[in-house]
Amino acid sequence: MFPIEFPLKILRQRARRGDLVLDPFCGRGTTNFAARLLGLHSFGVDSSPVAIAITASKLVTATADEILAEARKILAGREPHQIPVGKFWRLAYHPTVLDTLCKFREALQANCSTAPRVALRGIILGALHGPKQRTFPSYFSNQCPRTYAPKPAYATSFWRDRGLMPEQVDVLAIIQRRANRYYQNLPGARGLARLADSRRAEALHPETDRSRFNWVITSPPYYGMRTYLPDQWLRNWFLGGPASVDYAIRDQLVHSSPDAFSADLRQVWCNVGAVCTAEASLVVRFGGIADRRADPLDLIKSSLRESGWRVATIHKAGAAREGRRQADAFLRTKNMPMAEYDLWAIKH
Repeated sequence: MFPIEFPLKILRQRARRGDLVLDPFCGRGTTNFAARLLGLHSFGVDSSPVAIAITASKLVTATADEILAEARKILAGREPHQIPVGKFWRLAYHPTVLDTLCKFREALQANCSTAPRVALRGIILGALHGPKQRTFPSYFSNQCPRTYAPKPAYATSFWRDRGLMPEQVDVLAIIQRRANRYYQNLPGARGLARLADSRRAEALHPETDRSRFNWVITSPPYYGMRTYLPDQWLRNWFLGGPASVDYAIRDQLVHSSPDAFSADLRQVWCNVGAVCTAEASLVVRFGGIADRRADPLDLIKSSLRESGWRVATIHKAGAAREGRRQADAFLRTKNMPMAEYDLWAIKH
């Protein structure tokens, strides 16, 4: 829904050398990585620890050799103190794989201050769960979705009904392949990712740089979409969270009503405007989910009223393409994705 081609095209065609890029809902860091590929400095903010860890891994500078050396160094250290137990964990990971992951988990929680460790953490998060490959393994888990973690009760039933058992994959080999793929010849543009709530004005001020942003390219949570943290519970566990699904809603936009959601989002746009140049552009990709009776276009336009931003253009961005939606492979009843919109606004 937010492919890298979207921010890449905008920044490649319109940004100038030296422009600064902001994403107040950075998610997996797509905008920030696009900026890096074009040699532009960027700043990403998100309230999810998983999102920030993934974004940070896309902004550091490290070689594949440095990442692999750090991984080997960690594995040569002490044994892990905490290894989760239970049906889910027995079926999700081979015992030796789970032991290895717990070593990495404890070591990276204790110290993740260097570029190779930040990159290693991001690589592990990306490979923590996913589908089995026909050639060589790319993920550490039993058969799983790639972008979200299945809930334990459903997963154990799914695996047992199909006789699926976790494989003893070579964790270091997977890390090495991913390091070689992702950390080759990247531009050295500076980027920063911060764990914070963009509704708070101070969240959008980089600590070491008071420069103003020229571009804001983002895709905020859709109204009613509150499951990001529960859907990322396995990655959240790796970052130090509980070994169970956490359904708490913390530091997220209010979803109690369309008006409350719009007001929360308006606060973000006000905060964003305060750190942008007078000529800055705000580009928002926004949509909705089928079980909420609220028009996405009305919501996003309402959020921009009295925010310091004036809508310049709006056009349809299409919808998630049939056959490309991972959810369709796991939902009992498929639904049609709603249309999405690209909205451009300028400061006034």
